[in-house]
Amino acid sequence: MDLTTVLGLLLGLAGLIGGYMWDGGHVNSLIIPSAMLIVFGGTFGAVAVSFPGSILAKIPKALGIAFMQVKRDPATTINEIVDMASVARREGVLALEQRAQEHENPFLKDGLLMVVDGTDPELTRQILELEMDAIEHQVNNMSKVFEAGGGYAPTMGIIGTVMGLIHVLGNLEDPSSLGPAIAVAFTATLYGVMSANLVYLPIANKIKVRGKEMVNEMELMLEGILALQAGENPQLIKKKLNSFLHDKSKKAVEEDDVNGEAR
Repeated sequence: MDLTTVLGLLLGLAGLIGGYMWDGGHVNSLIIPSAMLIVFGGTFGAVAVSFPGSILAKIPKALGIAFMQVKRDPATTINEIVDMASVARREGVLALEQRAQEHENPFLKDGLLMVVDGTDPELTRQILELEMDAIEHQVNNMSKVFEAGGGYAPTMGIIGTVMGLIHVLGNLEDPSSLGPAIAVAFTATLYGVMSANLVYLPIANKIKVRGKEMVNEMELMLEGILALQAGENPQLIKKKLNSFLHDKSKKAVEEDDVNGEAR
């Protein structure tokens, strides 16, 4: 579970509800089923009209990307590629066949198997880049679903408020009920704006960030696979791949190198 996503949502809700209650508001007054139906039902309907079923079917997967923490360790991946490059230089790329077939990462597995099969380097690059583009396109489509929800929700909130005001203005016989009725009408706007800026748009951004992390990891693997296939020096491969790391990871790799030399 990605704690930053969950804690962010909880913190946002706590801030909004806490601030409302600080001024003497009551939580019960924020729970209006009719407004929820208009805003969330209308938003989901508009999103469903905007995208084909093949993309909507990936909403659970998109939520998994946003809420589940995937452990990525590029430093370990670099060390693994460097180790395989050393084996390939000593024994040839065919020595990597068993290791490639058993590898858990499908992208790296496909690349290594193409190297073992003697696929042309340019063709290897093209195939792996197509896989990267497909993943990036898929993630972008997932994020667009939530971006669309963030765009429609405030409008649905305004529609709900207008519908509530129409109802209020059509029943002016009891002036004492106007205040509460208007407050209920504006709750729809609150739902729309709050859900857009606290749920839909932040989740869309989180999916984009996760997608960039996935693509960066695949770019690292691609460069490593091509360098391995070209028979480059393992240490030069390591220096090249270290450029994909942020400072903290670079420091960890350098410390591993120093410790390895000390041993």
